[in-house]
This record gives sequence, structure tokens and C-alpha cells, in this order.
Amino acid sequence: MHFSAYLALTDDDARRNYERYGHPDGPGATHFGIALPSWIIEKENSLWVLGLYGLVFMIALPTVVAIWWYRSSKFSNDQVLLDTTQIYYYFVHKTPMMVFKRALMVLAASLEFEKGHNPEIVERPTDNIELPQLMKQLPNLGEKNKERPLCFAYSIKARSLLHAHLSRIPLPENTLDQDRLYIVKCCPTLIQEMVTCVSQLIMLAHAGRIARLPSLETIEACMKLSPHIVQAMWESNKNPLMQLPHINEDNLSKRRPVRSIEHLLSLSGNDRHHFFKNFSEEEYNDIMVVCRKMPHISMEINYEVVDDDDSGVFTAGAIVTVTVNLRRRPLGDLYEHHPQEVYRKREEDRDEEEKVKKPVSGWKKPQPKKGGKSKSKSQPQKKRVITSRREDPHADDKKEKSHSQNAMERVEELGGEEKGGEDTDEDESPSHSDESVADEADTESHREEKTNVDDDAEWERFQKGLTKREKALEGKSKVSHSVHCPYFPEDKQEYWWTYVCDRRKHMLITAPYMITNLVEQEEVQLKFTAPPKPGIYTYQVCLRSDSYIGFDQTKDIRLDVKEAREIPTEHPQWQECSSNEEDDDDNHLGKDDGEESEYTTDDDVTDDSDGE
Repeated sequence: MHFSAYLALTDDDARRNYERYGHPDGPGATHFGIALPSWIIEKENSLWVLGLYGLVFMIALPTVVAIWWYRSSKFSNDQVLLDTTQIYYYFVHKTPMMVFKRALMVLAASLEFEKGHNPEIVERPTDNIELPQLMKQLPNLGEKNKERPLCFAYSIKARSLLHAHLSRIPLPENTLDQDRLYIVKCCPTLIQEMVTCVSQLIMLAHAGRIARLPSLETIEACMKLSPHIVQAMWESNKNPLMQLPHINEDNLSKRRPVRSIEHLLSLSGNDRHHFFKNFSEEEYNDIMVVCRKMPHISMEINYEVVDDDDSGVFTAGAIVTVTVNLRRRPLGDLYEHHPQEVYRKREEDRDEEEKVKKPVSGWKKPQPKKGGKSKSKSQPQKKRVITSRREDPHADDKKEKSHSQNAMERVEELGGEEKGGEDTDEDESPSHSDESVADEADTESHREEKTNVDDDAEWERFQKGLTKREKALEGKSKVSHSVHCPYFPEDKQEYWWTYVCDRRKHMLITAPYMITNLVEQEEVQLKFTAPPKPGIYTYQVCLRSDSYIGFDQTKDIRLDVKEAREIPTEHPQWQECSSNEEDDDDNHLGKDDGEESEYTTDDDVTDDSDGE
């Protein structure tokens, strides 16, 4: 200690270290500590600290986790009550053929609208006065239905508010209108859950696990609920112009009927102004702005059997992959330059699709024209075809003579070259060898080009697979385009359903896939099993909007199903291996001429010599 003080007084470096670090030798070892209150480490408070630790980590934390688990176990992945899902399953199984109003009644029975399951639901004393007055204005409400829970008070209230919403009846702002906004806001998620339940029941019925098969009309009635609730329109109101601002049934002109929003945009400017003559200039501009922002979806379909040698051949029981490519554009971009020509072309395409959909009876024979002239005209055409295909009987002899003459001429030319061409090199090859070399080069180049094309196709498939995996890892986006829906309480994004169905048998072939990220272009793959019996089958690829009315599309796909290929009992590689093994055995046994087997003995050799 004295020595350290002496150093601090005599040595400048030691004094400097003492002033900076508190010791003449410099910085010491690093020390770490935990900043805890002093009362925690005091012996008098040890029992209190232990009790607090046990209360927090042994009682409070497990209680919070148990409450969270109990509440989360009541909901599905889409935050829909599992009890509500059970209600959907029950009523869909009870009524396999469900119409629009019946689906609306089941939707209103969701337990999200009941106060015991949802604390956000408000029950007011004024409901006893306002609800009966509202129910008198609503025909076909079905309030006398005795099915549970359709007859419960919460279900009747929700049903009345949904009927008023679809009829666009004004409600008291501070009471029933607030309840309407909350119920309408919950409907898209509940409808998506209802569609999922119906599709699962249909797949279970196909597998033979349940007896009753829900019809295709049931799931499409559930899908129709979403756009009609978003746009506040009944199913019976089939005029899509009601989705536009400032338009209702009273001020809509009925002199010149307009079938769709595309038809409206296809009109000339004067015709549109004449159609909206009862509207002001601002209202007309608002209507046209919304019309131009409406979606136009171009749908391209490709169907094949993936991972097969011939993807275009559909065998019985094969997995068919339907690839749906969707491209979205605003209607204003499509009808900007030549609206009437675009609309006329689209109407012709729709007429052709409808003609294709009509069944054609294959047993009817083509009837000949009157007067019997068709036979007389068709016969000489057949004779011409036959004479054109008839071969000359001396054609082979002529061919042989021509070949022999060419050969003789070629020999004479070569002989002349040998006689008169002493200075020519002997290594020069004839012209036919040059042609063969050129042909070989062409075939090699063709093979190289083919391999390059195959490599490029494989690389493109690999890149598509990577992009699909990246999208799957990133998660499904739920942002597309905002929907014009003034009667919906919040911002609604534009979603689409796509699925494959069979209209003739009223069957759903693939489960509906919901597209939530169609901004400009999107690709969807739908897979199903080909029918077990050979034949020609026609299916429909459907596209439905959950936000707009009148923008649905349907396209036909036709499968020519062949018989399933027989599975080979032995693989060709195995047969090659077995044949190679037999050859090796024969070689080892010495069956070849001039070779002796290694398994022969000396006695055999002597016997052979004696025989000779």
C-alpha cells in the first residue's frame, strides 16, 4: 500500500492511472452486477419475495394462459365461432337444396349476433318498440318459423336488419342503424365460412361418408349472399346499375334498358347523356368515374395432366390440373377508344359460349337438301378424290429405271473424273458423302436445339415452382382493390371465388378457392380426379365475385377421357438386367464356341478325347 502511494507520488504514469482509474497500476478486472432494489435481497423480506414470485408465476400466469386458450378454442382460423360452424353444418345437411332466402335466414342465426357469445352486441329497451314497427314493413320475413335457433329473438332481429339492408330502408341512426352496420360488417367472413362448410359436406358426400349431397345451387346461393349484402340489393333486383352512385329504382330510366355496366360504357356520349338526363352534371361525372373503375377480368384456362409423358391425354382416374390465369383491368381502359366494337365482340363471344353449352343430339343424321341435288354434287367429288389417290401400276418400274439411269450417269461421271483428273487429290470425298455429313450436322443441330428448348422449358417450370414456393412462404395477401359500396360500413377489398363444377349433374367438382390478391394478374391451380369411365365430359370453370353483381364468368372445358393404362408387371430396366445376367451366366458356363467351361473336369476332357 505504501509502495503504491509512493509510485503515485513519484511516477507520472502511475499518478495519471490513479487519477483516472483509482489505482496506480491502471484499469482492473471488469465487474458486473444486477440493479435490484435493496429490499429484495434483504433477509427480512425473503418470505414476501418468495410469495410474490409464487403468486405471479404459479397462479397469475397459468390463469391468463388458461383464459386465453379457453377463448381462442371457441374460434376457427377465420375467427368464426365453432358453434356457428356447427349451425351451418346442421342446416346445410338438413336442407341440401337451399335457396337465397333460406341461406339468408341461416346466416342471421349466427351466434356472433347473440349477446351471450359476443359481448359487442348491444340490446336496447327501444328494440321492443322499433323492431315490431320495422317487421311490419318487411314481407316474407319468416318470423313464425319454429326452428331453433331461427326462432330466437337475436336471430329474428338480425334477419330483420338484413332484410332492411337489402331493401335499403332507412333506420334510426343511433339504435337500429348501428346494429345494422355491425351485422353487415361481420357478414363477409361468415359467408366465407358458410361456403367452406358446404364445400366440405359436398366432398364428404362424394367420399360416401354422408348420405345427403348438398346441391350446387346451395353453395352458389351462399356465394350470392356476399355481393348482394355488400351492394344492398335483393336477388330479384337484376339491374346491375343499382350498384352505381345516385341511382335507385325511382330515377332509373326504363325507356331504353341497359343490361350491364359494360353496355352502358359501350354507348356513345350523347346516348349516355340522354340516358342520364334526369341527373345533374356532377352526378353524371360521379357515375362515370365509378363505371370506369369497375373490374374487367380476362380468364384463360389450361388443363392438363401434370407429371405425365403426354400431358394432353386424360386417362380414367388421372389427376387433372386446371390452371386459371386471371388478368384484371379497369373497364375504362377497355372501353376507352372503341367502346361499341369491344362490346359487340364480347356479346358475340358470349353467344358462342351459350351455343356451345346447348347439348347437341349426336344420333341425328344430317338431312339432305331438297331436290336431291346434294348426292349428285357429292359423288363426283368423291370420284376425284379417289382418282387423285389412285396409283399408276407401272410407277415402280419407272422408279427403278430412273434410279438405274441416275446410277449409270453417276458412274460415268466418276469414271471420266478418274481418267481426266490425274491432278486431283485422292482424298477428296464424293458429293454424296458431303450430303451425308451435312445431314448429320443438321440432325445434330436439331437435337441441340431440341435439348436447349427442353432445358429452357424445365428452367421456366423450375422458376415458376420457386415463385410459387416464395408466395406460399410469404403468405396470402388480402389487399387487391377497394370496392365501391356506399351501404357497407367499412372499406371492402375485392375478392373472387373460382371452382370447377358440372352443371348437368348439379355437382361441385373442386372446392371453391378464394382469390384475395388479384391486383393485376394471378394464377390459380384447381385439381380434381378424372372420371373412372372413358368418355367425353364437359365441366365448367366458374369465377364469382364476392363484391360486385353481374361480373361472374363461366367457361367450358371438355375432357376426352381414355381408358387407364395397364401397369407393367415388370419394368423394362429389370428385363434388360435379367437378360444381361443370363448372358453373363452363359459366358461363364462356356456355351460359346471354342471356349471351355471352368466347371468341366479332367474326366470330361478325357472322355471327349476318347470319343474322338
